[in-house]
Amino acid sequence: MANGSGGGSYPGGSGGGIRMSNNINANNLNTDSSSSPVNVPKMDALIIPVTMEVPCDSRGQRMWWAFLASSMVTFFGGLFIILLWRTLKYLWTVCCHCGVKNKEAQKINGGGDTQADGACKPTDEKEENVAAEVGWMTSVKDWAGVMISAQTLTGRVLVVLVFALSIGALVIYFIDSSNPIESCQNFYKDFTLQIDMAFNVFFLLYFGLRFIAANDKLWFWLEVNSVVDFFTVPPVFVSVYLNRSWLGLRFLRALRLIQFSEILQFLNILKTSNSIKLVNLCSIFISTWLTAAGFIHLVENSGDPWENFQNNQQLTYWECVYLLMVTMSTVGYGDVYAKTTLGRLFMVFFILGGLAMFASYVPEIIELIGNRKKYGGSYSAVSGRKHIVVCGHITLESVSNFLKDFLHKDRDDVNVEIVFLHNISPNLELEALFKRHFTQVEFYQGSVLNPHDLARVKIESADACLILANKYCADPDAEDASNIMRVISIKNYHPKIRIITQMLQYHNKAHLLNIPSWNWKEGDDAICLAELKLGFIAQSCLAPGLSTMLANLFSMRSFIKIEEDTWQKYYLEGVANEMYTEYLSSAFVGLSFPAVCELVFAKLKLLMIAIEYKSEKRESSILINPGNHVKIQEGTLGFFIASDAKEVKRAFFYCKACHDDITDPKRIKKCGCKRQVKNAARSSYPKSSYQFKNTTTIALVGAKSTEGAPEPVPLVNNRKGSLFLPNNPSLLQLNLLNSVEQGKSTYCRLQRALSLPVKYRYHSQKPGLNQDLLEDEQPSTLSPKKKQRNGGMRNSPNSSPKLMRHDPLLIPGNEQIDNMDANVKKYDSTGMFHWCPAKDIEKVILTRSEAAMTVLSGHVVVCIFGDVKSALIGLRNLVMPLRASNFHYHELKHIVFVGSLEYLRREWETLHNFPKVSILPGTPLSRADLRAVNINLCDMCVILSANQNNIDDASLQDKECILASLNIKSMQFDDSIGVLQANSQGFTPPGMDRSSPDNSPVHGLLRQPSITTGANIPIITELVNDSNVQFLDQDDDDDPDTELYLTQPFACGTAFAVSVLDSLMSATYFNDNILTLIRTLVTGGATPELEALIAEENALRGGYSTPQTLANRDRCRVAQLALYDGPFADLGDGGCYGDLFCKALKTYNMLCFGIYRLRDAHLSTPSQCTKRYVITNPPYEFELVPTDLIFCLMQFDHNAGQSRASLSHSSHSSYSSSKKSSSVHSIPSTANRPNRTKTRDSREKQKYVQEDRL
Repeated sequence: MANGSGGGSYPGGSGGGIRMSNNINANNLNTDSSSSPVNVPKMDALIIPVTMEVPCDSRGQRMWWAFLASSMVTFFGGLFIILLWRTLKYLWTVCCHCGVKNKEAQKINGGGDTQADGACKPTDEKEENVAAEVGWMTSVKDWAGVMISAQTLTGRVLVVLVFALSIGALVIYFIDSSNPIESCQNFYKDFTLQIDMAFNVFFLLYFGLRFIAANDKLWFWLEVNSVVDFFTVPPVFVSVYLNRSWLGLRFLRALRLIQFSEILQFLNILKTSNSIKLVNLCSIFISTWLTAAGFIHLVENSGDPWENFQNNQQLTYWECVYLLMVTMSTVGYGDVYAKTTLGRLFMVFFILGGLAMFASYVPEIIELIGNRKKYGGSYSAVSGRKHIVVCGHITLESVSNFLKDFLHKDRDDVNVEIVFLHNISPNLELEALFKRHFTQVEFYQGSVLNPHDLARVKIESADACLILANKYCADPDAEDASNIMRVISIKNYHPKIRIITQMLQYHNKAHLLNIPSWNWKEGDDAICLAELKLGFIAQSCLAPGLSTMLANLFSMRSFIKIEEDTWQKYYLEGVANEMYTEYLSSAFVGLSFPAVCELVFAKLKLLMIAIEYKSEKRESSILINPGNHVKIQEGTLGFFIASDAKEVKRAFFYCKACHDDITDPKRIKKCGCKRQVKNAARSSYPKSSYQFKNTTTIALVGAKSTEGAPEPVPLVNNRKGSLFLPNNPSLLQLNLLNSVEQGKSTYCRLQRALSLPVKYRYHSQKPGLNQDLLEDEQPSTLSPKKKQRNGGMRNSPNSSPKLMRHDPLLIPGNEQIDNMDANVKKYDSTGMFHWCPAKDIEKVILTRSEAAMTVLSGHVVVCIFGDVKSALIGLRNLVMPLRASNFHYHELKHIVFVGSLEYLRREWETLHNFPKVSILPGTPLSRADLRAVNINLCDMCVILSANQNNIDDASLQDKECILASLNIKSMQFDDSIGVLQANSQGFTPPGMDRSSPDNSPVHGLLRQPSITTGANIPIITELVNDSNVQFLDQDDDDDPDTELYLTQPFACGTAFAVSVLDSLMSATYFNDNILTLIRTLVTGGATPELEALIAEENALRGGYSTPQTLANRDRCRVAQLALYDGPFADLGDGGCYGDLFCKALKTYNMLCFGIYRLRDAHLSTPSQCTKRYVITNPPYEFELVPTDLIFCLMQFDHNAGQSRASLSHSSHSSYSSSKKSSSVHSIPSTANRPNRTKTRDSREKQKYVQEDRL
């Protein structure tokens, strides 16, 4: 090669040789090299000119070795320096260590002299300088460490920036990979080279920071990131110097992808272990794949050096990526393969590692992606639409029951989205349920105990959070603890959120009070299933069938129309009714509650049972059937029983001027009339003589006596009022304790009084009316009512009328009763329940022989299954409603528990303060034990089980209760028990009591025939599994798949399942006052104060009788009224229910709301079935039959307690010394009168009452 310019091209240049850049001018070539006399062709590639403007060599010489050499020199040079430094440091340390030992020896030997003459001062100064120098180095090192550790904002920005620039450099590599491996480029004109240069300058500075911060410089030098910098940064500077570019090892920048998960963690994007692991696996796999593809791309396009680069092949970078993938996956199609020796050698080793990585990483990546939460997103709130969060026990059954009630068509358009949050993904059935309601339901997987999950469901903007409980769990206390922890977590995240939670055990409600942000005044509610379940059952002991009626009222049921005249037709018409609230029209302002109630029922076909009364301070309270002393205010909220929400709108739209002449209630719609109608319909009711002085939370009714007038003797006793006979026999006045009815003749009122049955009449100790007693009586004292709470109702001072009422317990002329109330604790400290000092369980235990020797009647038998290991069901909640203070002591039914003594000992701590409670150790499956407690004479038999949740098979959970129920129904009894016969309360008008002397046989009380078969014993059985209701009645035709509320046992009130309480969750959300109303009617008067007291002491505390506590007795209760006899007998035979409703409301202020009818009452068969079913809110024109029992809200009867208490001492002296309570008495010797036939006309009944009175 004499002439270098005639060399043409380098061998092999067609493939990977030098491609001359178009921007290189030929005039700039160095011509001196071609004219040189000395020809040294082999040294041409080694010549590196020193001038600043180095022209690209046009002879096709390769300079790849210069780029590679720069990296190698940097790497090995630095490594050599580090090793040399370590070696010198080690030698220096060894030498200095020997010197230090000699100095220490000298200090030990001559330390005193050294310190004395101060010879050590120069040494101390030197040590201080060294310490200062070390401190400066340490501070710089710490600063560099902070900068690269992402501990500060600057550090995080720097780390993220380095990663982003590394990816940018990799992208530049991808762009340059389309060019030849080595090419001539001018740095000043190549934009990508300039950018790459800027990136690498930044990498160099960052490398310096990392080097300063490194504790071990040797290991830092060998790190992957350092190696990447060695082989990517120096070649860029060489390319600028040589004006040529070599693709080289720039593909190593792909290894930076390994740090991708760290960067995402710094940015707080990756938080879970699965996501971190997934990103790690993907980044390692992709970075290895891209890096290996870059190496194959380099060697295949360059060729083997020992082959003079002749065996190269043209492959793009992405073809190499494809080649590596088919190689890793062991597919190997063969369309692309390595030709160079270096490429094939690399593939041999890459297959070993790549195959292993592919076989391990790819399945794990797929598994992580497959296991990724399908419901792991976040809720996006919709503007103008509220949402609630439902959590806790999320199963197909609980969710379906909740949605069926929450999204029921009878509600107004529910513009609420339901967000379910649960830590377990739904099964296929539950997922299908969510898809069917996808427009209103969303599911997210997570836990309310995790604040991140609470943020995902936007709990801070949710309208409420509902927590469902597992009613069938084996450990109720553990389930309650879990729900309490959920409440704590939610309240800790957002204290203002409204929470409605289900609780299984009553005593666990106290723990909610420990949560600072728990506030029932702001809407937080705890639905205690045990409290309500046992409360419903207890109310069924007082009014059979009430549990079914109340359960249907707060459950949303669709109307099912049946054409044929069967009991199901009337039952289902009542089932379609629910409880709603609506504001009353201004047309009702100024009217009394009974007037509005009658008008609404007759005109609007609605039943109003309560109102929300607002005081002058705009503080509200709920009044249940308050009476005519309460006037309707503007904006009063009424509680209605109706079939759907649209019907209730009539009470809001009603206008006296526009709708007074409308007979069809469907035509009552919104009108444009704005006039205020006042004083309407007042003519139907007299003016009240009472003034508003204070507010209470319950409708309390009292009477105001005339000053100086002697107290009249009550002739008629009832729950609301009494018929009094004054001193002047010519005047007879009907005093209903809250109003004085005038304008009627004395004769008519006397005839009505004489037509009432004996049980409504006052019985004196002497025949006839005792005039001396009338003269001795003094006017009643006026006892002002104080502020009180009832049934958890939200109240405040001045929230309802303060009334002046007649309290017979505080009559001055009756010193015995007055002293008894003042000195004896008869009620608890709240005045809501009867109370007695704590009794030892041994004193209330009855043996079988003791029970058999004593005649129990009119009592309640509680058959309970349980043992030492059984979970407590809270029998206190069953006893408390039966010991409510709105009953007089003689009206309390004796309670006899039959069950395991070990279990009852555990429950006794909560029962020992209630009177009239006995225990018969035994088993409910023993007929001997059942006969000993006279189960055929009981008013109600309750069957409970505490062993419900210990069996896996759901169908066997109720086996004990079912066996006990069938055992009782198959028992036979003879009619030779004696003259004392059984009579269930409700079959005769309320107000009588079989244990009271004035209702004993000596006073001519009419008794029902005794029960001779167990099938006629009133029983209510608690069930866990709804489907097991089919086993209770063998003679019914219920399908096993029939819903619980459609079955005969539930319709008759003989079966109750806790599942019916699920509807209370949605009912409470839409109106929390409904829960207050239900708890008031069911629990007998449980208040927040009482719950706080029980939380402190776990027992009721006795209190002295004060006007404040005695005022709490004056509250409504539910009772049953018989139609076959008494003041409503004329309506019982073919009368109209609407007429009965109006008469009971006007005359006795009793609010009727349902019928308990014989199942076969519509059939004209001589032998009818004794089973009854519930009819809720019958229409006005509904026809009555004589055997009907009427559900009604009745007020407290003060005079019944006074008259009967004054007589009870002599009448009960024969058995008052007994250890047992007053309801346990001996067989009277007086023969019982024959029963009256129910077909006797009104004249015969009136004549009989007159003769009995004389």
